[in-house]
Amino acid sequence: QVQLVESGGGLVQPGGSLRLSCAVSGSIFRFNAMGWYRQAPGKQRELVAGITRSGSANYADSVKGRFTIYRDYGKNTVWMQMNSLKPEDTAVYYCNAEDYYWGQGTQVTVSS
Repeated sequence: QVQLVESGGGLVQPGGSLRLSCAVSGSIFRFNAMGWYRQAPGKQRELVAGITRSGSANYADSVKGRFTIYRDYGKNTVWMQMNSLKPEDTAVYYCNAEDYYWGQGTQVTVSS
């Protein structure tokens, strides 16, 4: 059974940084597409960043230049570094593998 466990969320001031992690049970090499989604209150879940096995990454326009996604095969973890955070980044962030497996989510709140 595949388990994805997110951590690293919290409360941060605008302009601050957070690093989210998604620990995966077993090897992440078996998954080509992995990514981070987010869902804000009253809004649909949206893709924030995705990364393939080869390391090719794509980002939502709203986070380009501020967020970086990367895979750590040694730790079977997918990370997302989030810089220059804005209040509109406030959401529950979910880790995903192959558009099928989901984590439980971690809350990110950007507020002064």
